[in-house]
Amino acid sequence: MDRIEQLEAFVKEDPDDPFNHYALALEYLKVNASKAFEHFENLVKKHPEYLPTYYPFAHLLIELKQADRGEQIFKAGMEQARKSQDMKTLRELQAAYNDWMFLRE
Repeated sequence: MDRIEQLEAFVKEDPDDPFNHYALALEYLKVNASKAFEHFENLVKKHPEYLPTYYPFAHLLIELKQADRGEQIFKAGMEQARKSQDMKTLRELQAAYNDWMFLRE
């Protein structure tokens, strides 16, 4: 069984665990951007508190030439990090967002 099949089985086994969806989205990033997009989109809708989602999802959107949506995802992630008082994640997202904004100009 390949890694994607294994992760798909984990998602079916425990569909409410955001980590399973996240791991699957990351694996799809390597081979199928549209499938990765679907899983990241599902995560921000069903598990907005799952902070690891925001960084790779924002970057995927930027790669897919959806910069405005990527910016929204960065900002949503920063807001979620503030709400959960996760200052480390907030700093990481803010730094990534600032770097991207600098390169965008």
